[in-house]
Amino acid sequence: MNFILLGPPGAGKGTQGQALASRYGIPKISTGDILRESVALKTPLGLKAKSFMDRGALVPDEVVIGLVRERLKQPDCQKGFILDGFPRTIPQAESLDQTIADAGKSIDAVINFDLAEAEIVRRLSGRRSCPNCKAVFHITLNPPRQSGICDQCQNGLVQREDDKEDTVRNRYKEYLEKTSPLLQYYENSGLLHSLAGNGTIALVSKEIERILSV
Repeated sequence: MNFILLGPPGAGKGTQGQALASRYGIPKISTGDILRESVALKTPLGLKAKSFMDRGALVPDEVVIGLVRERLKQPDCQKGFILDGFPRTIPQAESLDQTIADAGKSIDAVINFDLAEAEIVRRLSGRRSCPNCKAVFHITLNPPRQSGICDQCQNGLVQREDDKEDTVRNRYKEYLEKTSPLLQYYENSGLLHSLAGNGTIALVSKEIERILSV
């Protein structure tokens, strides 16, 4: 099974995508993770992407498309994959269609998560990450036992640049301007299914199960 998760940052795509990956035994491919790994490794594409990511702007299509194309060629994608955060623009969607067609495959479903800006800001601006073990907390939804300290390795927690409120709002604006047109693109193809992203994890998961069983 090959499917795409769409929606603004902080809508729950990552959480649900990980659960789906475990259920179906296929990889969840997050462009955010791919890009951050490239930045950490200081690859040419990673350094190019960093300036855009730090201010909440979308990374240029040619950078993202190249990384995703290479990732889909890996052996663990042979049985299927879940794309989280890609495509983000119509050109990316068209490039993905070509890549998938060249491999003799197709997209089975596109699931869109709807969530209001205020809730997105609350979710993302409250996130705190451990730079050592990569654990993620939230100052109100999932606080660490000791404020500012990772439960797992006792390292100091940090707020990622792209989780700061001004950057989050800019990311949301970018999403509305560039990614929202994808909804019509996939609606026209008959693949789009939308759901409310403000429910509990269990309720959203149940709705996704219903969509995929149709």
